[in-house]
Amino acid sequence: MAEAHQAVAFQFTVTPEGIDLQLSHQALTEIYLSGLRSWKKKLIRLKNGVITGVYPASPSSWLFVVIAILATMYMRSDPSMGLIAKIQEHLPVRYQSLSAQCQTVVSAVLFSTLLWFSLIFTMRMCLKQLLSYHRWMFEQRGKMSNTTKVWVALVRIFSGRQPLLYSYQGSLPNQPVPAVKDTVKRYLESVRPLTTPDEFERMASLATQFESSLGNRLQWYLKLKALWASNYVSDWWEEYIYLRGRSPIMVNSNYYGMDFLYVTPTPIQAARAGNTLHAFLMYRRKLNREELKPLSMYIISNQMGTVIPLCAAQCERMFNTTRTPGEETDTVQHWQDSDYVAVYHRGRYFRLRMYSSSRPLSPREIESQLQRILDDPSPPSPGEEKLGALTAGDRIPWAKARKEYFSLGVNKRSLDCIEKAAFFVTLDDDKQGMMGEDPAASLDRYAKSLLHGKCYDRWFDKSFSVVIYKNGKIGLNAEHSWADAPVVAHLWEYVLATDSFQLGYNEEGHCKGEVDASLPRPQRLSWDITPECQEQISQSLAVAQALADDVDFHVFSFRDFGKGMIKKCRISPDAYIQLALQLAYYRDRGMFCLTYEASMTRLFREGRTETVRSCSNESCAFIKALEGGEGVEVCRRLLRQASEKHQNLYKHAMTGAGIDRHLFCLYVVSKYLGVDSPFLKEVLSEPWHLSTSQTPVQQVELFDMVNHPEYVSCGGGFGPVADDGYGVSYTIMGENMMNFHISCKHSCSQTSSHKYGGQIRQALRDMLQLLCPDQREPSRTDQSQTKKDL
Repeated sequence: MAEAHQAVAFQFTVTPEGIDLQLSHQALTEIYLSGLRSWKKKLIRLKNGVITGVYPASPSSWLFVVIAILATMYMRSDPSMGLIAKIQEHLPVRYQSLSAQCQTVVSAVLFSTLLWFSLIFTMRMCLKQLLSYHRWMFEQRGKMSNTTKVWVALVRIFSGRQPLLYSYQGSLPNQPVPAVKDTVKRYLESVRPLTTPDEFERMASLATQFESSLGNRLQWYLKLKALWASNYVSDWWEEYIYLRGRSPIMVNSNYYGMDFLYVTPTPIQAARAGNTLHAFLMYRRKLNREELKPLSMYIISNQMGTVIPLCAAQCERMFNTTRTPGEETDTVQHWQDSDYVAVYHRGRYFRLRMYSSSRPLSPREIESQLQRILDDPSPPSPGEEKLGALTAGDRIPWAKARKEYFSLGVNKRSLDCIEKAAFFVTLDDDKQGMMGEDPAASLDRYAKSLLHGKCYDRWFDKSFSVVIYKNGKIGLNAEHSWADAPVVAHLWEYVLATDSFQLGYNEEGHCKGEVDASLPRPQRLSWDITPECQEQISQSLAVAQALADDVDFHVFSFRDFGKGMIKKCRISPDAYIQLALQLAYYRDRGMFCLTYEASMTRLFREGRTETVRSCSNESCAFIKALEGGEGVEVCRRLLRQASEKHQNLYKHAMTGAGIDRHLFCLYVVSKYLGVDSPFLKEVLSEPWHLSTSQTPVQQVELFDMVNHPEYVSCGGGFGPVADDGYGVSYTIMGENMMNFHISCKHSCSQTSSHKYGGQIRQALRDMLQLLCPDQREPSRTDQSQTKKDL
């Protein structure tokens, strides 16, 4: 194969006349340029490390401090109060030969450097203490206290200028450990509406016993960890919730993101892939250079805003990352760099280099290379076509197969190629998206395709896999252990916007630019799959296929009204949707259930998520009143009380005062100590029949929802958490649209994604009618024209 020969820098042949050495200048040039690119990246990382390390100061501020100290000494004044003289007395022997004036200058520079580091440390500690203040979150909108106004001004002063992506990491506070008493009290309050009086008394007794005995002992160890570790939750959460799970990660853990709902920028598969892959490279370049804006929240005080930074640690493992299976626990492996992607098409795996002569390939060149793959008529080797099913099935068989069949030879080399790739790409032969005579059903098929595909045409262990469909639609499937959905959504928003608004296509629908005809062809990966390994692949595929077939999915866009109308009613949009989900569940099942809503804790260093138990006494009281025929004024008052309660629960979760992560960590400590807690055991065994999550639109500036309302994504979703429950993901798009992704299982006769979706629609309308009976939705003829045309 030509590409194999090009990969060899030199060859030699032993002959009777001696050794005949043949050098490949092209290969040597590529090796040199690859090394040059690697060293450039190392220098950039070193520079950024210095800038981030001294933040909120800047490297140039050191020179200012030195000059200021020397100038003060020139004025016959000693700003060090004798410390410079002390340093001069203890200079190493090799400096004793210098003149007294030079020794004084050296001592002054050393003192200035120590002073500079002390100032940086002081500023960072001050900023850390300032960022530990969260009372601003609990104040009424538009009624900011004087304390918070002063705090806003101080944060602006100590935050520095032009921060890089990771500049705030050292200044973020550690996540606090709540008091056992407070957590137990909040837990009992959360289960009160879900239990009978006898059940509640039993749980209250267990909780009291735990709080007065074992709880304090476990809490001591947890506080010790909080003092030592950056975050007392995140490492255990990643290991025990994600990596130690032995069931398939497909459907159960991985999640997906969708393309634009109404627009496909080009119907040419290779062209859409060319722009998409190039956009990923652009994002990775910004990520490596830390040129992305720090992830943050924004608050306003007296017409003056300030940025509240969020932890960006999850971004570090976005690319060049894979989850490696193990018999007891998986591991997440990350490599510093990778200059290629792994591509799957019609049962074959390819290695596609994304750089040439130390530069990234242009979109047009990537399109050309992918078209070569699409045109390649070679069949898959035995066992190759469905090899990816190993990553979709149970983890223990995959770990054993990996150790037995992929630890040596050609199989190990090819597997390493996939696992060390920047990310995984599937060129899918299917057409997906909202299309045909039944667009609603086509959206459901689109969601299921992104969630599990054919169960063997995705590599579910990669940090994320990009799917390019035959009609130009795209999507993304992400592994969950390394990061949460908002981090991947940030990447996906950038890719969609860059593809359509920056890179674009020519009149024929192809990528713009020229093609270097000398580019080597993509390299086909080779495999030697034994019959025994093929049997294991078939078994994993059977497990994965049964799981995929059981998933019932429904996706819909709600366009009757959006957050604009909800805000006019002076209600939080998220609280409104959460109450609608609970009302719909009550109408669907005739009961309340333990409800999970994901909240982020990235206000703290290495924070990930916390649970908002959104089914509260207040929400249940509202639903009972509404369904029981109470008066409008009573229901309206109870709805507002339930909304305020939900917002309060959400804010407590964001600020480290949640329930479930604390109890989870106490449970882990109890297992390490070898003690049993009936209270903790029962708490952690409670099923979440309704698991919900909002995916926020973070980079609103990338999309023009006014002039281009058709360029709107449908968001993303995940599989059901409980066998007899629902998984609901929702995205609030602009002012007039909300997207919902509902999942459940066919095997449960009590659940139906379509039926529950209908209940959600009706609940949203009924609640608006209750809040604003005289409101009439303004015309949205222009916004809906695209949908009508379709």
